[in-house]
Amino acid sequence: MRKNFGAQAYLYPMPVLIIGSYDENGKPDAMNAAWGGISEEKEISICISAGHKTTKNIIARGAFTVSIADAKNVVACDYVGIVSGNKEPDKIKKTGWHAAKSEFVDAPLFDELPMALECKLISYDEETCRLVGEIVNVCADERILGEDGKIDLNKFSPITYDPVHYTYRKIGDVVGKAFSDGMKLKCI
Repeated sequence: MRKNFGAQAYLYPMPVLIIGSYDENGKPDAMNAAWGGISEEKEISICISAGHKTTKNIIARGAFTVSIADAKNVVACDYVGIVSGNKEPDKIKKTGWHAAKSEFVDAPLFDELPMALECKLISYDEETCRLVGEIVNVCADERILGEDGKIDLNKFSPITYDPVHYTYRKIGDVVGKAFSDGMKLKCI
């Protein structure tokens, strides 16, 4: 038997995305957003309201970064989601993060967050709050790479947001092989 919860924003896993931008003075800003994901092969869509400083920054600069939050940085990642850049000018300083300019877009990368998507603004719809960006580069710190040169989730420890319990959880163990395990049923 199933229990009905009605229309809710419940989805698992829900990414914890840290959106980086520069303000009008070139000062780095970041915010936490959980409602987002890949919407085309080289495109990301994120739901953020027009009132955020980050939204204004992105529209003005035409660019942003999306870092994936990790277990090591959970406190700072949560902080940038609960404190507004409109009210706290030293938001990034309080996180202890260090910003570096992206090579590909006019937006900051944060040294402490080991993986990021560097994006150009495609569109923003104020009515639906949908921000769409073209992914022009994905970068990862070597400290989270495996021997094969690819991202190793065990070294990375990305987190997911649990919208039911308002918690963050670490991504877990490997349970299957994509585009392979299902082949067992293809022969039946």
